[in-house]
Amino acid sequence: MLKSMTGFGRAESARGETSIVVEIKSLNGKQFEVNLKISPLLKPYEFDIRSLMQQTLQRGTLDVSINIRQNGATRPVVINTDLAKYYYQSITMLANQLELPQGDLLNVLMKLPEVVTPGTEQLTKDEWKDVEDTLREALTDLDLHRQDEGQMLKADLQQRIDNIEQYSGKVRELDPLRKDRIRQRLEGLLAEHVGKDNVDGNRLEQELIFYLEKLDISEELSRLENHLRYFREILKDEDPAKGKKLGFVLQEIGREINTTGSKANDAGIQQWVVLMKDELEKAKEQVLNVL
Repeated sequence: MLKSMTGFGRAESARGETSIVVEIKSLNGKQFEVNLKISPLLKPYEFDIRSLMQQTLQRGTLDVSINIRQNGATRPVVINTDLAKYYYQSITMLANQLELPQGDLLNVLMKLPEVVTPGTEQLTKDEWKDVEDTLREALTDLDLHRQDEGQMLKADLQQRIDNIEQYSGKVRELDPLRKDRIRQRLEGLLAEHVGKDNVDGNRLEQELIFYLEKLDISEELSRLENHLRYFREILKDEDPAKGKKLGFVLQEIGREINTTGSKANDAGIQQWVVLMKDELEKAKEQVLNVL
């Protein structure tokens, strides 16, 4: 199973005149981060809400909204009339002194600190249970969305890995020809500058072996195959949270591709290396979205 970190979940429930609406939007993120917008009535339960979401979603950047409405309106609020009167007297006095128009002071007063505060009403146990059930329903909806997105990510990643494996096979096919070209080029240079009859055959063979060993890419290609195989094994793993592990394996794949390119010293092989790098970058972009 593979899950994406992106998705959207929504749930709504109603009991009598009270309705509860939960909306959750999830994006990719290195850790678990929540931007929580909740009714003041839910402040005592904020820790429970965050804990429940982390248990279910594990990782990602979340925008969460939980609204409790009654008769189509949010829960009652309290207006501090004494504080509003004090603000009114101070504002009108200042306006008179500065000879400024007073305009719609009521609208200004309602926005001043502590004038309007949430009511002291608290949720009952049954009401909190309704909120919790609605939140779980929204989380389930989001999780299903993540699974659907994950299947598409998995298919794309498998294709990228298959392409890299195919291109590395082309490199293996070209490698013996590359070695022959290197040998012929070195022998030609020695014959041109030293003279064919003046070349020590045994010494030349030793130097060629040493030089070709420095340019040998067989170990890099073998390690690359192992990394590709391990990447596929992780994709099949039952643990849905494996984005970081896949990212680490892609780093190792990139290291072998880069070393192959730097040691190859061959234009034909370099073309396949470029294609492998292109597939690798596309895979890295996709893995950023994996849970």
